[in-house]
Amino acid sequence: MLSACVKNVNYVLHSLQYQVFAFGNSFPTEVCQKERKKNGQPTNTHAHKHKHNTHKVAAAVARPAALQGLKMWFTARFLYVFTYNMFQFCAHTWILANMTVRFLMFGRDALADTFYSIGVVMSLCQLFTVLELFHIADGIDKSWILPRLFQVVERNLLLFTIVMMEEIQSKPVVCAQFFLWNILGLLRYPQELLCVMGSPSLNMLWNRYTLYVPTYILAAVAEGVTVYQAVNHLEKAGRGRLQLPISSPNRVPILLKTYLIILAVGATVTVWQLVKERQQRLEKWNKKLKK
Repeated sequence: MLSACVKNVNYVLHSLQYQVFAFGNSFPTEVCQKERKKNGQPTNTHAHKHKHNTHKVAAAVARPAALQGLKMWFTARFLYVFTYNMFQFCAHTWILANMTVRFLMFGRDALADTFYSIGVVMSLCQLFTVLELFHIADGIDKSWILPRLFQVVERNLLLFTIVMMEEIQSKPVVCAQFFLWNILGLLRYPQELLCVMGSPSLNMLWNRYTLYVPTYILAAVAEGVTVYQAVNHLEKAGRGRLQLPISSPNRVPILLKTYLIILAVGATVTVWQLVKERQQRLEKWNKKLKK
């Protein structure tokens, strides 16, 4: 799974470089060819006798046509979706690099302070995922709403629990939790970014919808272990009550145990819907390839 994430990162970087090169070179050349056909001029730009005329036409036509292409391509909707996916992609790439370097330098000692090193960036990434619910409602994202809703709610609730309990932040399971969340992000956002740029990849599509399911199951198990350790700590420390901004105090261990039940049921339904979504996406892609 880690090697697939690294391949996704490299593929996105190469695709970005290709898109910039193609926009700067191929687009003006095609416009030049069309303009020369309209004027009745030869379209062989490689012929020596028409070389200078070709460059003159390209210089005259490419600038206004490129500006028009920029207006059509860089719309507000496109810029927003591209910026969001690029932020998530860069943030998860930084988290993976940070965790890898720290583990290679400090070994097992790096597990204890994982939350202090990447907790802020991970919290921002998970907080911004709330926007994805509006993406699905607006039609920007074609994913199913139920799996995404459950993932957003469970992760933000778990992050709130970790932030409120400093004793849990140094547990190794928190490091494993963040690592699995990071893998899920790197399986998903590179493919989303390529779809926004109009150059989807079959390999990345397969990696996302195939490796995503077992990784999500491991992440759900890690979430359950984190909540279970939080319940044990509260019961042993005698901190069964937490003052919340409501009239009556709540029993936090009872709420966390209830959350464990909801997590098990919700994760099962989410996995089932992820498998169905995988079948639909791959079948749709296979139909496109046959055409």
